[in-house]
Amino acid sequence: MDTLSGLLESPKARGAFLLKSVFNPPWGLRIEDRAPLSVVTMLQGSAWVLREGAAPVRMAAGDVAVLRGPEPYTLADDPSTPPGITVDPDQRCSTTDGEDVTEAMSLGVRTWGEPRRTGSTVMLSGTYQAPNEVGRRLLASLPALLVQPASAARTPLIGMLAAEMDNEDICQEVVLDRLLDLLLINVLRAWLMEPGTGAPLWFRAQSDPVVGRALRLLHERPGESWTVASLAASVGVSRAALARNFTELVGEPPMSYLTGWRLTLAADLLRDLDMSVAKIAQQVGYSGPFALSAAFKRERGVSPQEFRRGERSEETMATGSDGRTVVLRC
Repeated sequence: MDTLSGLLESPKARGAFLLKSVFNPPWGLRIEDRAPLSVVTMLQGSAWVLREGAAPVRMAAGDVAVLRGPEPYTLADDPSTPPGITVDPDQRCSTTDGEDVTEAMSLGVRTWGEPRRTGSTVMLSGTYQAPNEVGRRLLASLPALLVQPASAARTPLIGMLAAEMDNEDICQEVVLDRLLDLLLINVLRAWLMEPGTGAPLWFRAQSDPVVGRALRLLHERPGESWTVASLAASVGVSRAALARNFTELVGEPPMSYLTGWRLTLAADLLRDLDMSVAKIAQQVGYSGPFALSAAFKRERGVSPQEFRRGERSEETMATGSDGRTVVLRC
């Protein structure tokens, strides 16, 4: 597995908040939902994205924006249009006077906005609800705002996602989650491969004949008892040369990078409740559950067991009494 594939495996939406919004100018939305990551695309018309301390960015029909939270941002028909509605962390929508218009502006399943769905602007948005659905390493790599123009998208995913949102077929939420993941990965892959876009150091390091091989080994065999010396021997250079070049190109030493990658894998495996912490520790290269727990708590502030309980709590909160995922709709 190359480093890009490993990183892009992490987006896994679960009951993602997906919404089609319909507006006529002037309109403005202040998004304060504190979501770790959102994907917005224009199906019709255009919009401006405004973030504090940054220049406004225009989105045309077919463009896709990836917005990293939890900082708030505004979507509007024009940079000068003040937001008339605020979206809070519970996906409730209120006017500037405090009136809750969540239900009043509902247009049916996953659609919200102008009455009779006749707006000149149609926007589709998908929101990841928790950082562990995206992966902390991926989130840390992203710019605050990334816009892929329609000319570069060339993907049927937008149309497929929009069409699926209009249906209520069996297993729809699973299909929507996976389509959202694929759309996000499509944008991120194009961004990473485009020269001069500010891709993170670890990605650019893949092209180095020595450091790139070392990265692939760490990703493919995280459970091995690696040392700088054994890794250097595997790629055919001295220990000092590998340590120096790896740190310079990746931005951190080899063993530090390996620790981060192992804990990323462990967090993902902890979602499988049938897998013991001891088994996870063995799979990601720790001598036992106590060693994994110490490293995990040092890095994430909670033990693997506490992390797993948090996952289960989030899953319980996201389901109704009948076991179906509850999706709040503005």
